[in-house]
Amino acid sequence: MKQTGNTILITGGGSGIGAALAQRFHDLGNRVIVAGRRLEALEETCAGRDNMAAMQLDIDDAAAVEAFAQRLLTQEPGFNVLFNNAGIMRLEPADTRRDLAATEATIVTNLLGPIRLINALVDHLSGQPDAAIVNVTSGLAFVPLIDAAAYSATKAAIHSYTASLREALKGRVEVIELAPPGVQTDLTPGQANRTAYQPLDEFADEVMTLFAQVPTPPEILVERVRPFRNAEAEGRFDETLTQLNDFARKARAGS
Repeated sequence: MKQTGNTILITGGGSGIGAALAQRFHDLGNRVIVAGRRLEALEETCAGRDNMAAMQLDIDDAAAVEAFAQRLLTQEPGFNVLFNNAGIMRLEPADTRRDLAATEATIVTNLLGPIRLINALVDHLSGQPDAAIVNVTSGLAFVPLIDAAAYSATKAAIHSYTASLREALKGRVEVIELAPPGVQTDLTPGQANRTAYQPLDEFADEVMTLFAQVPTPPEILVERVRPFRNAEAEGRFDETLTQLNDFARKARAGS
């Protein structure tokens, strides 16, 4: 992926990983558009950076996604890089009957949302030089968090979708997966203050170093996520599943 001179759209750009990467890519010499529901948060990400813009987007609404895509292409005809970063994570029991509203919202936001946005923009991207799609998944795509089974499943699905998309768009659009470990963000309550999670700035700096490699790896994997990515191939899946879930429950209890 070209490192400068792009016009980049980053969803979920009002906080956390999206905001941190948006600012870093801007500072490399790219035009960056951050999108999400909360305009005030998006504008905070853009503050003090002239070549950034904020656009509201409800990723859960199919009609809104289509309208957003048309607005984006009208306002930013040079758009050539899409970061699908917006996502939600809900903790919910999978071992008892429950209201599935949280599960359904997770699937719409984390899985249908990116697929719909890619669908709305893929024809344009296919005609752009140096085009790229970056899908943000998770280490939980490879080893699930039991208390967030739906979240983990959506990330596994996006991992699979990304692999298919990479082959489908080969030679036209570069397709990259970014799989974070546990990072100090507000994705779940208390997560931003858990010292065992990777600090956001440290994570973002490591990610930018990986993006700068030539050629860009098809999977952007910081060191902390590699044990999850490789667990099954290395015969450590069951052990890693137990360790991850024990660690996560203790971390939440401590927060």
